[in-house]
Amino acid sequence: MTSRRTVLGSALGGTAIAALPSVAHAAGTVDADAGATAPGVRAPWKLRNRVASDGAWSAFLRGQDLVWRQLPKLWHEGPFLGDGRLGSMVYQEPGANSVRFTVQHGEVQDHRPEFGSGWGTCRLPVGHLTLDPVGTITAVDWRLSLWNAELTGTVTTDKGVLKLSALIHDGIFAARVTASGDEEVHWTFHPEEALSPRKISEAPPAGYVPNPAWTTRSTGDVQQVLQPLVGGGQTATAHRRTGDTLLLNVSHSFPSDTRAATDSLRKIQRAGTYNALRKQHTGWWQAFYRRSFVSVPDERLQSFHWIQLYKVASASRAGGPVMATCGPWLEPTPWPAVWWNLNLQLEYWLIHGSNHLELDALATTLRQNQEQLTANVPAAYRADSAGVGRSSDMFATRGVGTPGSGAEVGDLTWALHNAWLSYRHSMDESLLRDTVFPLLRRAINYYLHFLQPGDDGKLHLPSTLSPEYPVVPPRDTNYDLSLIRWGCTTLLEASARLKIDDPLKQRWQEVLAKLTPYPVDDNGFMIGGDTPYAQSHRHYSHMLMVYPLYLVNWDQPEQRELIEKSVVRWHALTGAHRGYSYTGAASLYAMMGRGDTALTYLKKFFDPTTRYPCRANTHYTEAGPVIETPLSASQSLHDMLCQSWGGVIRVFPAVPGAWADVTLHDFRTQGAFLVSAVRADGATRFVRVRSLAGEPLVIRHSLSGGPVTAVLDDGTPARTRAKGDGTLAVELAKNREVLLYTGARPALDIAPVSPSEPGEPWGLP
Repeated sequence: MTSRRTVLGSALGGTAIAALPSVAHAAGTVDADAGATAPGVRAPWKLRNRVASDGAWSAFLRGQDLVWRQLPKLWHEGPFLGDGRLGSMVYQEPGANSVRFTVQHGEVQDHRPEFGSGWGTCRLPVGHLTLDPVGTITAVDWRLSLWNAELTGTVTTDKGVLKLSALIHDGIFAARVTASGDEEVHWTFHPEEALSPRKISEAPPAGYVPNPAWTTRSTGDVQQVLQPLVGGGQTATAHRRTGDTLLLNVSHSFPSDTRAATDSLRKIQRAGTYNALRKQHTGWWQAFYRRSFVSVPDERLQSFHWIQLYKVASASRAGGPVMATCGPWLEPTPWPAVWWNLNLQLEYWLIHGSNHLELDALATTLRQNQEQLTANVPAAYRADSAGVGRSSDMFATRGVGTPGSGAEVGDLTWALHNAWLSYRHSMDESLLRDTVFPLLRRAINYYLHFLQPGDDGKLHLPSTLSPEYPVVPPRDTNYDLSLIRWGCTTLLEASARLKIDDPLKQRWQEVLAKLTPYPVDDNGFMIGGDTPYAQSHRHYSHMLMVYPLYLVNWDQPEQRELIEKSVVRWHALTGAHRGYSYTGAASLYAMMGRGDTALTYLKKFFDPTTRYPCRANTHYTEAGPVIETPLSASQSLHDMLCQSWGGVIRVFPAVPGAWADVTLHDFRTQGAFLVSAVRADGATRFVRVRSLAGEPLVIRHSLSGGPVTAVLDDGTPARTRAKGDGTLAVELAKNREVLLYTGARPALDIAPVSPSEPGEPWGLP
């Protein structure tokens, strides 16, 4: 097969490194200029970034684009657009000679919590557009450009050709379509009933009253559809066609039942031309991609990874709605809400290493809804506790049960681990002080109310549910024990960092000393006390202490046998495994340093013979759309290329043997470091680390072939200390860089690697 990237050589050669833009995110603003040195420091070396220019980036990302040579018939086959709130998927209108552009929005939801997250606070449908040709569609030729975040192409009919382009920017869906031959451009907006998408799997609950029908109105050349809601609030969709351009906006207001109409009208009336929107739009996206760079020799996996970056930025922005299970692209589903027991956590992992904290809607959601998280626990515990139930709306509205009742209790604590990761990757103390510490304190307090001493002198937890497992342990569920241990450890670390003399410090220390050990048996980690892992389980909730918490890890030789037999047992019992079962196993084996095994499990997710594989457009579905699994597959790739946990950065810890060449640039790690590294001919050639916060640097560099040279960006040798096992402690001040290599200084080029495993583009090529 001919490589899709062999044409890039001339476009990528010889360009100088360019400064990357600063990007605001949930934890503040971080300067991401790669290769810069401290003020007044003269650099004796500099990385040559051969994907720094617009032309080089455009050429590289064109090789990752999705393409269509046949009309997609399902949502998981077609192009998708989004700006973190408004989203559209493109595919054939079912049973019609039209192209559907879905119109859905992450903020559009019902507001009746008495009916639960599935019906009362669920995401609600908005509608869809159809492009209705005069003739019969005979062919399509589409490209979803990642570089421009724009769909372009043609629809050919027996009457002529429709040439289209479409994008979503700042709340505006914009499409430009021109006709040739005897074709004509006809757009139709189809409102959809404001009823939970969960209707595909069950009837509404008793007492549920449907939302009233929508109404329409015109103001000049702007058409609006207005949807009132029984629980208060309003959704308004405004659209206008001018010449060859259609503009559309969706607004939602609550509790106001009129503001959405005003907002959507104003948004369309003030919108610029397609070209003006496109200029702003492409400027944002082209700055976005420059934040980091990854290239691996597996073409299809490399493309997949870049599509996930496009996807997560289309689905989430800090300060916006946290991703529901389907992101902003709502389709019929039994899960029209935010799921906190795995989905949400997996959705946001890849933003850290890829250096995209500006997408962290999870951290901002936690910060903005602390009162609701407190209100979610029973009234008796609200003075000092917080929590969230399994699923909720974008405001985290969902009560949580109590230990002893078999409830699922730990989901807020796990979500706070994500926020902790955002803190650790940014070292932004305000995120720790204002969000992570106060909420984690409350989440752990909730557990502390229920821990009970046993006859063995240990603290035990009454019955709680391990997510997704059908048997509730009578006590000591490993999911919760893992989170309690991590939470108490983190609170002690955070209080020390913040210089808080917390009165609960002694209690956290006592819990760590007396909490019962994790229940294990001959097969490894159990689900909980008296409850073995005895039936197939798609979730790795019982192994949370291993991944992603790393409390039990491969750097502890005495734990390796337990870890390995637990993972083997998990996958030995088949039947319930889903896509994230394979991505989770890939990350677990990456922790063990077994790159070949990690890749084998990761590729199970892409194997069409598996029961739930990755789909044509890189989306994923089980009983309905679920966005987390493809995003977690990118995190599995991250775990193979660079890990940071336990205070150590691990460069190329689990690269498969077949990947002789790998490029990594400005990969963000815990401690707020940016790591660049190149692997060529099966060996690490150099590692460059830039410190953004001045944290201690300990790095397992993967260099071989002699003593390691460590030189700072002013040409002086770095002060280092060998810690064994290829690990080096390096003194590195804030905003300074260190270069590590062995032998003669290698070429310091950041460039795409040549493919050793060619693959077709994603889409329907």
